[in-house]
Amino acid sequence: MSGRTLVAGVGNVFLRDDAFGVEVVRLLAERPVPDGVQVKDFGIRGVHLAYDLLDGCDLFVLVDAAQRGEAPGTVSVIEVEVPEPDPDAGPVIDAHSLTPDGIFALLGSLGGHPGRSLLVACEPADVSAGMGLSGPVQEAVPHAVRTVEEILTGETVSA
Repeated sequence: MSGRTLVAGVGNVFLRDDAFGVEVVRLLAERPVPDGVQVKDFGIRGVHLAYDLLDGCDLFVLVDAAQRGEAPGTVSVIEVEVPEPDPDAGPVIDAHSLTPDGIFALLGSLGGHPGRSLLVACEPADVSAGMGLSGPVQEAVPHAVRTVEEILTGETVSA
């Protein structure tokens, strides 16, 4: 294993709550992290994230807004398995709308398999055009920062 941990925030800052992952990693980047941990803002560059992951890592934590049918502002931690490529599937890349599932599918199609992969997701309230997180999602940001820190220090986090 590489000994590397990557915490990646993704999202579009021009689509209100979609900026959740970007905001969380912005705050994490200002805080101390254990050795071997990289905290990066990938914004809407999901393709670059997938290529970065081809270098390997023991732990990958993706932070993003994701609609899961929960109340807005709900933070969830989900264990993710990178899918095996489907040779019969068409292109898996749409650079303008790479959701967490799309990022993991692209990574799998490129042959990338990080170690443990987690998604720290927040249920958005508003992903319309505009800047600034909605109230419930803004309130969830500190909780998500603590959640990622707990993951990085090995504290128990339900996945």
